[in-house]
Amino acid sequence: MPKSFRLGLLRDPDFGRLFAATAVGQLGDRILFLALPLVAIVALNADELQVGLLTATTTAGSLLVGLPAGAWVDRMRKRSVMIATDLVRALVLLTIPMAWWAGLLTIRWLYAVALVHGVLTVFFDVAYVSFLPHLVGRDNLVEGNAKLSAVRSVTSISGPALAGPLVGWAGAPATLLAGSAGMALSGALAIGIRARERGPEPGVCPRWGRDVKEGLKFVLKHPVLRATIMGDATFNLFLIMYQTMLLVHLKREMGLGPFGTGLVLSGMGCGALLGALLASRASKRIGQGPVIWIAPLVTCPPTALMAWARPGWSLGAAALGLAALSLGGVVRVVAQSSFQQALTPDRLLGRMSATARFVSWGGIPLGGVLGGVSGSAFGAPATLWIGAVGMTASFLPNFLSPLRTMRTVPEAEDPEGAGGRAGSAASRPRPDSPRPGAVRRSDAQGASRRDA
Repeated sequence: MPKSFRLGLLRDPDFGRLFAATAVGQLGDRILFLALPLVAIVALNADELQVGLLTATTTAGSLLVGLPAGAWVDRMRKRSVMIATDLVRALVLLTIPMAWWAGLLTIRWLYAVALVHGVLTVFFDVAYVSFLPHLVGRDNLVEGNAKLSAVRSVTSISGPALAGPLVGWAGAPATLLAGSAGMALSGALAIGIRARERGPEPGVCPRWGRDVKEGLKFVLKHPVLRATIMGDATFNLFLIMYQTMLLVHLKREMGLGPFGTGLVLSGMGCGALLGALLASRASKRIGQGPVIWIAPLVTCPPTALMAWARPGWSLGAAALGLAALSLGGVVRVVAQSSFQQALTPDRLLGRMSATARFVSWGGIPLGGVLGGVSGSAFGAPATLWIGAVGMTASFLPNFLSPLRTMRTVPEAEDPEGAGGRAGSAASRPRPDSPRPGAVRRSDAQGASRRDA
């Protein structure tokens, strides 16, 4: 049995609650991923360019608030941010079926909901990534990321598989009720997490401009962090181009209904689940650095099969290519996230996450627009082929960096800390506070020994 599948951290009640919250929240997110474009395509008869603009609007939050979000989250308790954004996102999604039933739903309404939801998601994701090291400790980051990736992969399978029949039975707008319920339940589960991070130092006044600049400087001057986010930026740009036309291709070129579309996307989830189960083993066998660039180089080219697929066996082969993409993506993200978290001192985790997201996700709105323009000009199959080539090329920034030969993660360094280390006086907890993650780490290590 793969080590990432053993109980380990799941014996810790707080990590178990985070695990459950991730499961239901991601299930809601996967339902949204399928249902929102189908609302535009089926219920509003949107064209390719409008679908591309909807994708761009969904991800525009990273450009609008990406950098300030990190400085803000670093001054807040991450758990509280996660709870608040989950609950508000649930309410925002609820407005779509309500507007549809009232006969008020328009493409502009979808744009507005997508934008607000995307902004809230930026704050949630920054807090989520920053909260994990506090909860499990830095020694357990690979295991924690692998387990959370595993549950996200399961929901990648079950989400489209559930959303497809729901769209066919109740319609795409009504299906978003399930997405809203998933996010609301995620927030409720996060309320039960008892672990608390250390709050901001008393008497320290936030200086947003200085804080944002410090986060940018730390990430962009670090050769490993800079390489990972540049690789991510390239991958995400072409992935969104690809995904923007994927649903259009499956619906209009292949003639698939909601159930068939959900089935193909569930195959991607199967690859993601396998990647989550193999992530820890792949990192140890290949090396945590090399696996980051080898994964896209090997698993992205098969996505080009979808451009030439036709109903029948070739569609099955193309679906396997999508599964390979998801497998490699999860293996890469687990290793990459563990590098980023381990290399960053506690006080900069939020800003690191926000800066990485701002740079690597900054091209996503552009990818949505380019996907729509390319689909209108050249057709969906040609856009899928362009996306496959671009995703494969994303291995280059990491290959040309120190990651090419780094098999293990070095110790974090804090440029402002005494002695330069993350555990220096500048980032060490106050004497009356336990070190973040210390209790969780010892509990988890003992649990892992018992489980082994």
